[in-house]
Amino acid sequence: MAYVIAFSGKGGTGKTTLAGLAIRYIIERTGKLVLAVDADSNSCLNLAVGVDLHATIGSIRETALETIRSGSRPGGLSTEEIFDYQIKQTLVEAKGFDLLAMGRPEGQGCYCAANNIIRKYTDKLADDYSYVVIDNEAGMEHLSRRTSSGVDIMFTVSDSTVKGIKTAKRIDDLIKELALQTGKRFLIINRAKGAESQKLKDYAASLGLTVAGVIPDDEAVFNTDLNGRPVVEIPQDAPSVKAFYAILDKELKA
Repeated sequence: MAYVIAFSGKGGTGKTTLAGLAIRYIIERTGKLVLAVDADSNSCLNLAVGVDLHATIGSIRETALETIRSGSRPGGLSTEEIFDYQIKQTLVEAKGFDLLAMGRPEGQGCYCAANNIIRKYTDKLADDYSYVVIDNEAGMEHLSRRTSSGVDIMFTVSDSTVKGIKTAKRIDDLIKELALQTGKRFLIINRAKGAESQKLKDYAASLGLTVAGVIPDDEAVFNTDLNGRPVVEIPQDAPSVKAFYAILDKELKA
């Protein structure tokens, strides 16, 4: 059974960057195959890991439904078999990992169906991988829809603001309220500068949050993005990478 790592938090905190770096970390440290899941409708995990998307669950869902409604099932396939085939076609295969992305549904429908599909197929595919890394959508919708159920370790990412930590607290409370199947839960404070780090850690602790670590504001991250390069190419000795790898060294082995 795969070990599932999920990243959550409000938009702009850097959770997709950390999800991408977590994928790199696992490949480098273990050599095991990773299933990367972009559960955000605004798919961008592929940019973080440097691959192109040829399809998403949102984009193929209507095509699959139309095939089923029309009665033109190829080879007499069942509805389940058609969806299985279509979903597997969306997988992007790369060195050390495969990527499954939710994307935006066609038309004006809500994201509930695509959310349900990505949860179901993440569970179905997980047995073929040693690790699953999930980059969740901004906000808390994925939690209320239980996309993050069955997670071994949840990292909620906050920027270095009180507002961000308060949002992280709301996410933690919602996990408890919904009785989601999460194992360890940690807060990561990202892009911290100097003396503010300890104050923010103390504030998070006062709210009952467990802080896994603090990642410093790092020009290497900015420059990598500015040059149009994937975040997995951030230098190994960059302060942000060293700090995040130290968190993973500790928490993934605990």
